[in-house]
Amino acid sequence: MRSPPPLKRSRTGSSSAGSGRRGPPFGRPGRDDRGEADPHEPGWIWGVHASLAVLANPARKIERLVATRNAAARLEALPAGVEPQILDPDAIDGMLPPGAVHQGLAVRARPLEAETMETACFPADHRPVVILDQVTDPQNVGAVFRSAAAFGARAVLLQDRKSPPLTGALAKAAAGAIETVPHVRVVNIARALEELSKRGYLTVGLAGESDMDLAAALDDPRPVALALGAEGKGLRELVAATCERQARIPIAADMESLNVSVAAAIALYEAKRRG
Repeated sequence: MRSPPPLKRSRTGSSSAGSGRRGPPFGRPGRDDRGEADPHEPGWIWGVHASLAVLANPARKIERLVATRNAAARLEALPAGVEPQILDPDAIDGMLPPGAVHQGLAVRARPLEAETMETACFPADHRPVVILDQVTDPQNVGAVFRSAAAFGARAVLLQDRKSPPLTGALAKAAAGAIETVPHVRVVNIARALEELSKRGYLTVGLAGESDMDLAAALDDPRPVALALGAEGKGLRELVAATCERQARIPIAADMESLNVSVAAAIALYEAKRRG
């Protein structure tokens, strides 16, 4: 096994083609909400789409359901033993983080169990896998899940200690996708990429400084595993080096970078379009 180099950051991402710059890969760093909640403890999920998706998922254990009178009218078949508590909007506001747009509906539930790589990713088939290397902004992670669902991704891999819980703002941004796209939490992203490569995946890291564009990198019959790094930092050096190929998304020279969730959506679309 090779000795890992010092954990410096690779300036990876989707910065513009031919600009010669090595700036932030996707945009400015987002807010780090890792301290907001424990991913292994119950958490609130709010908003109509996210809440209804939780209630429709038989794998969920619901602890509490709160709704305004108007929102409760949208509830149909509920899990056994779950009854909505009817509250005024202000009362629901007081239960949730400041600024939470709950649309009159919120659910407190036990977290979804992470799957193993064995069950979520193997045997390899045509569906892509998304790997997020220390992407900590909940809005971005939620948006990646939404794109993963839209483009038929098989799973999203997250680093166990460097990713936010699948609740709150993340679940709202995902619009129900966390209930349908399996997630895997791994200790070591580079080793996960090695295992994916060993078992049939083409591993591609998005890197703004790469000379290869994404379409060329994906010109391969193997299923693809797409690795994306945090905004402002990109893929860590060892993670980038572990990917079989590094690729950029060509964008206008006067635009430095793309948001990580936008880059993920483009990459997933390109992976689906190629077959």
